[in-house]
Amino acid sequence: MSTVRVLAIAGSDSGGGAGIQADIKTITMLGGHAMTAVTAITAQNTEGVSAVHAVPTEIVLAQIDAVVGDIGVDAVKIGMIGSPFTALHIAAKLEALAVPVVFDPVMTATSGANLADEATIAAFGRLMDVSTIVTPNLPELRRLTSEEDEVAAALQLVSKHRCAVLIKGGHEEGDALADALIEEDNMTSWQGQRIDTTSTHGTGCTLASAIAYYLGRGLGLAQSVERARLFVRMALHEAPGLGKGHGPLGQQAVRLDTGMGLRLNQVTVTGNDYAKMVNFYRALGLKQIIDSPDNQYARFETNGGATFSVQCDPEETVSETTAIYFECDDLDERVERLARSGIPFEHGPRGQPWMWREARLRDPSGNTIFLYRAGEARRYPPWRIADA
Repeated sequence: MSTVRVLAIAGSDSGGGAGIQADIKTITMLGGHAMTAVTAITAQNTEGVSAVHAVPTEIVLAQIDAVVGDIGVDAVKIGMIGSPFTALHIAAKLEALAVPVVFDPVMTATSGANLADEATIAAFGRLMDVSTIVTPNLPELRRLTSEEDEVAAALQLVSKHRCAVLIKGGHEEGDALADALIEEDNMTSWQGQRIDTTSTHGTGCTLASAIAYYLGRGLGLAQSVERARLFVRMALHEAPGLGKGHGPLGQQAVRLDTGMGLRLNQVTVTGNDYAKMVNFYRALGLKQIIDSPDNQYARFETNGGATFSVQCDPEETVSETTAIYFECDDLDERVERLARSGIPFEHGPRGQPWMWREARLRDPSGNTIFLYRAGEARRYPPWRIADA
């Protein structure tokens, strides 16, 4: 599976929540290679924007030429544009690339600061002409069209610019949210519940970058939007709660929830005694996220996002057919700490011929558990298949 090359053309956010910084985090976490053309430098944090400096158009274009000419590009995401002159020249440049273009017409920051004057907004039309999809929020959509009805506004843009439009419902009131993808001959909608958080800085940038990644991967519009929405929702759930205002998302914690191909992110073992099993795995260091004693079921989360479950049945016979491995960088210290707390180990950390160090123990139902550290040897041992 080749690496998707995504070019993000946007402004820099010194607070790391939106703009180029959000684009890079999103594209990287999805497995792509992020390239950038910075259009403006902003001084901002979670509370607002205090200064904006537009990058000269020739420097923006030079950045595009430098990366496209050498590395190539599979998709483009456009965010904040520094000036109308820059917007027009970017549109002309992208016309010749023949790759998917996602345009997020940034006009104001989450804090309310203005990031595009009227002349720049007027030039957005040329960027929409070369875009595959445009992703305005509701205030931006109304400002682009002077239409109060969002569907009528989207249809106007689709008809005028021959691009798809994603109507984002995040600015609507209430707990229920609806997004709609409007194409020339089709409409797809998604419903969901609002996630209760003030850490929403960079949601639009993150969504547009994720859509660009999936389009660059070769997925269709509806599929790309659906997967990008999931990435944003998971990043909202994982928001670290930084700053005093609208904080950044937690893109760095979204690893196994969405992506291409098979992902091993959930394992379930059988147990006999629910309370003992839960206490054991909590003592190992797993975070319990589901506790259902009535169903004799518990789910835990590991560092990195994979989940691990126990399903208990007092009558079930547990057979030794599978070993569960939990990797930890503090192997020796963790094993010593657990042993002192009363958890018995069949053997402590030992070097193995396959270049891992591992300690062996059993859970209360007899399942074989290994705590180990492999480093590079897990995925890149000397005997790795050459063309894997």
